[in-house]
Amino acid sequence: MTKAYIFPGQGAQFSGMGKDLYETNEDAKILFERANDVLGFRISDIMFSGSDEELKQTKVTQPAIFLHSVILAKTTQDFKPDMVSGHSLGEFSALVANGTLAFEDGLKLVYQRALAMQEACEINPSGMAAILGLEDEKVEEICASIKEEIVVPANYNCPGQLVISGSNIGIEIACEKMKEAGAKRALPLPVGGAFHSPLMEPAREKLEKAIKETSFNTPICPVYQNVSTTAVLDVEEIKKNLIAQLTAPVKWTQSVQNMIKDGADIFIECGPGKVLQGLVKKIHKEAETASI
Repeated sequence: MTKAYIFPGQGAQFSGMGKDLYETNEDAKILFERANDVLGFRISDIMFSGSDEELKQTKVTQPAIFLHSVILAKTTQDFKPDMVSGHSLGEFSALVANGTLAFEDGLKLVYQRALAMQEACEINPSGMAAILGLEDEKVEEICASIKEEIVVPANYNCPGQLVISGSNIGIEIACEKMKEAGAKRALPLPVGGAFHSPLMEPAREKLEKAIKETSFNTPICPVYQNVSTTAVLDVEEIKKNLIAQLTAPVKWTQSVQNMIKDGADIFIECGPGKVLQGLVKKIHKEAETASI
């Protein structure tokens, strides 16, 4: 059986995440404590008993989801992926899971990414919106028609569900146009900024520097990256795609379709929640899914 392990992104967090792992698995406890030391604050305490507001801070959310996902993978017996993929932030978890990044290097990159994205959000007040019930091509067409503001497709989550990203005014204009074109919903999302858009360029520049200073290893299995959507094993290509990811769309639909085409028999979600399993089922209703 060909196993595809998939790793969630921002938004999957919840208070109490990872607590059972910490309390019942000595290896997990060691990794959580290493993470606390690397970050310089006790992120484990916020994960286990923090408020929703504390968990929503980008500088907490991203490393928290990364840690939950990676520690689950590292403490699962017989964890042998044939292919991996992650949604946005989850791509970093996937790259630790397939051996491309060391645990601490991955954590440092995720934390730097979170801080850089937070800064970019403060420079350019912006947002995102979920568009439901329109063809991808129609959403792309409407975004391209708004010349005076930045607004672009950001997350191709599944057929009929595409998230757009851009300036606050651009999002407002786009949502109206999407509704006029027949969208079932055009819903602004409670996020800090325009992720996966040109407005993340300041963050991309900072992350590029950090990635170029980090050691990358040859992976044990292919990663299907958000930017390219196809199987990647080449380390330089992995780096290039990872750098581009912050300002490019997350092509999740296309990545899942390519994993199925390449023989994935089961998609196993590794991390908090079951969002990705739901998306996989909407992309290919016969797909088998599971959680760790």
